[in-house]
Amino acid sequence: MGREDVRREGAKDKRIAVCDIGGTKIKSALWNGRKLTNMRETDTQAWQGGEAILCRVEELLSSVEAFDAVGISTAGQVNPLDGSILYANSNIPGYTGMAVGARLEERFGVPAAVENDVNAAALGEGCYGAGAGHRDFLCITYGTGVGGAIVTGGQLYRGSGFSSGEFGGIVTHPEAVRENEPYSGCYERYASTTALVERMKAYDGQLDNGRLIFAQLENPQVRRIVDAWIDEVLHGLVTLIHIFDPSCVILGGGIMAQKYILDQIREKIGRRLIPSFAGVQIKPAGLGNQAGLMGAVCIAEERLRRKGYAE
Repeated sequence: MGREDVRREGAKDKRIAVCDIGGTKIKSALWNGRKLTNMRETDTQAWQGGEAILCRVEELLSSVEAFDAVGISTAGQVNPLDGSILYANSNIPGYTGMAVGARLEERFGVPAAVENDVNAAALGEGCYGAGAGHRDFLCITYGTGVGGAIVTGGQLYRGSGFSSGEFGGIVTHPEAVRENEPYSGCYERYASTTALVERMKAYDGQLDNGRLIFAQLENPQVRRIVDAWIDEVLHGLVTLIHIFDPSCVILGGGIMAQKYILDQIREKIGRRLIPSFAGVQIKPAGLGNQAGLMGAVCIAEERLRRKGYAE
């Protein structure tokens, strides 16, 4: 799943308009066949709901010069076959059920491809970033929650309902599981960036974001809290590596830019794995906040190829 494969199979001379719809920002750009241009960031204003967000996306796409396809990376569970939103939580009211792909194709008269944001980021990393050259890898993002994507045999594994990779739902604390309380006792509650911040605020209410936390890492109590959180991260990683046997695990989310975290994970994980799994590589995401956009390029190129527009 290296860059050469995508360039050979895709529509390399086509111009692709892309958007990455997140809960806070919508990133947009134009892929000219070689690089992203016309990059912009716009407030999502998710509270206004799915219709307002899609209107905002249409405005952004309308501001771009002529293009041959659209690629959309978005929050929520997506049916990639028709580009519809299978489920989005209450953070984006009215988004569930929206036919995003069909609407954009009708509006702009070009093929449109839509994918879940974590899946798109994994595709971007596989084609252009840390996953290049790996046919079996996991991409895990740590932020408000914990999300993931699975690439096996060079292909994205989506599951029977297009919802695979919900790594945040791994039960790591069975003693905390409560009936009728989804995600109770689960990885996301303990290993997300949100979980780290909540732990830290219980110690010092002013340490309410990752930047402030890691600026205080020389404080012994701060480091103890961070180390305990890293152990929570490791619980899930060890489980996933033993299940999937990947050659590489890519760690994403802004918190994973902290070198201390990566160093600690690499130092400790080998001691927790069965020896035959010890060759797994642990890598930070390579594309930063452009991973979703590059994944949107990949899915749009694939849609063009399937429609017979390639090369």
